[in-house]
Amino acid sequence: MDFTEEEIERYSRHIILKEVGGEGQLKLKNAKVFMVGAGGLGSPAALYLAAAGVGTLGIVDLDVVDLSNLQRQVLHTTPDVGRPKVDSARETLLAINPNITVNTVEERITSANVLDIIRDYDIVMDGSDNFPTRFLMNDACFMLGKPLVSGSMFRFDGQVTVLRGHLPQDPCYRCLYPEPPPADLVPSCQEAGILGVLAGTVGILQATETIKLILGQGNPLAGQLLVYNALEMEFMRVKYKKNPKCLLCGPDPQITELLDYEISCTLQRPH
Repeated sequence: MDFTEEEIERYSRHIILKEVGGEGQLKLKNAKVFMVGAGGLGSPAALYLAAAGVGTLGIVDLDVVDLSNLQRQVLHTTPDVGRPKVDSARETLLAINPNITVNTVEERITSANVLDIIRDYDIVMDGSDNFPTRFLMNDACFMLGKPLVSGSMFRFDGQVTVLRGHLPQDPCYRCLYPEPPPADLVPSCQEAGILGVLAGTVGILQATETIKLILGQGNPLAGQLLVYNALEMEFMRVKYKKNPKCLLCGPDPQITELLDYEISCTLQRPH
């Protein structure tokens, strides 16, 4: 088994699970997961993926840590305010598990660089906070044939789904949401507000789905949208199917190259 004595002790509670065992833990060690964002969703997900022993984590984020982030972005602490989020994230994750590799990208992810950035990873986890990036990551993962674990949150509500639109039976994000919503339906980045602990719940659900995909265990949330209402403590599962008229993954695709939408608190047309 390709583990040190320290790793065997570290992952012992995984290894005694028959659904994981040494073979499953080795899958985790050899896995490469790319994370979009080191913020509210990326923070709890990254912490647990690192602790679980996922061997390579990639993180893209252009922002610096702001004091208002600390209410939910648990990768960062007060002394990190003003630091690049990717630097703070890398330091925290390696402190949790020095056996892993953390690759960071401190730039905006766009149609021009996304394919090269995610190409060498097995699974992509999207923790972005805007529709343009969600559509871009869906399209890029579809074109590269990679599973995408998507999460989102708004005020007291969260959503998680697994997107494998490159598979014949599975829908993509555009099957669920054909195009970005009109600008006047999207609140500004500051005015909507968010329950901090909601980010923890949604991010950990994303981490769970990612680990299940790596292990090949359980039923992923493919073609299913898990909706969580924190105020009512209710989960609802909504099934959705592949759209035969989908412009990306349908039989007559119209989207054959990546599009950029302007990333702001309101949406503009693609350019």
